[in-house]
Amino acid sequence: MADSLFDTSAMEKPRILILGGTTEARELARRLAEDSRFDTVISLAGRTADPKPQPAKTRIGGFGGAEGLAHFLSDEEIALLVDATHPFAARISHNATEAAQRTGTRLLALRRPEWQPEPGDRWTSVESVAEAVHALGTAPRRVFLAIGRQEAFHFEAAPQHSYIIRSVDPVTPPLNLPDQQAILATGPFAEADEAALLEAQKIDVIVAKNSGGSATYGKIEAARRLGIEVIMVERRKPANVPAVDTCDEALDRIAHWLAPA
Repeated sequence: MADSLFDTSAMEKPRILILGGTTEARELARRLAEDSRFDTVISLAGRTADPKPQPAKTRIGGFGGAEGLAHFLSDEEIALLVDATHPFAARISHNATEAAQRTGTRLLALRRPEWQPEPGDRWTSVESVAEAVHALGTAPRRVFLAIGRQEAFHFEAAPQHSYIIRSVDPVTPPLNLPDQQAILATGPFAEADEAALLEAQKIDVIVAKNSGGSATYGKIEAARRLGIEVIMVERRKPANVPAVDTCDEALDRIAHWLAPA
C-alpha cells in the first residue's frame, strides 16, 4: 500500500471511495474532503482526455473489472463505495455492485433524477441507442446527436441523415458518415445558446440520453420551445442498491452509516 492515496497515518478514519465523473460526484468529493471525519478518494475512469481537477485526492484509471475493484476495496479497507458515475455507465455500476457484494462493502448510489416530459415536449422514448437509430426513420433528417462519443458508431447504420455530433472529446475512430459535423464542447449549456445552435443548424430531431441534471437540460428546453422532436434514450432499471438523488442526501446517509457517535 506504499502508493495508496489514502492517509495511512489515520486508519481510524472510515475510508470512502467515490466512483466519479459527474457534477454530483465532484460536489460530494469536495464536501467530504472538507470533513475531517473521513478519508476520501475520488476515482475517474480516465476516458476524458483532459479531465477537470478534482477537489479531493484523485485516482485515474480502471480497476480491472469487478474482480480488480474488489481487490482494491479489500486492500485499501474501504468502508463505503459511492457509485456516482454517469447514469448510463452501466458496466461500471455493475462492477461496483458485484465488487461490493464480494467484499461486504457498503455501497451507495448517487443518481440524479431522470428528466420527465412536460407539456410541449415531443419525445419518442427508446430503450437503447441502437433503437434510436431506427426511430430516426428512413427519410433524410438533420440530427443533433448529443449522446457522447462511445455509442455514436451506431448511427453509421443510417448514413442518409446529416449529423451534428457534440461530445467532450473527438469520436474515435472517426465515423463513416457522408454528412457529419463535430462540435467539441463541455457543459453546462444554456437554453438560449442551445436554441440558437438548433436554429442555425436547422435541426429536425435531437437524439439524447435521459441523464437528468441541469448541465445539459438546455437542449431539452430549447427543443420544447422550438417544437423539435427529441428521441430520448431512457435509462435501464438500476441495480437494487441503496440510492439517493442529491449530495445532501448522500452526506446524511454517510454520516448515519460511518460517522462516530
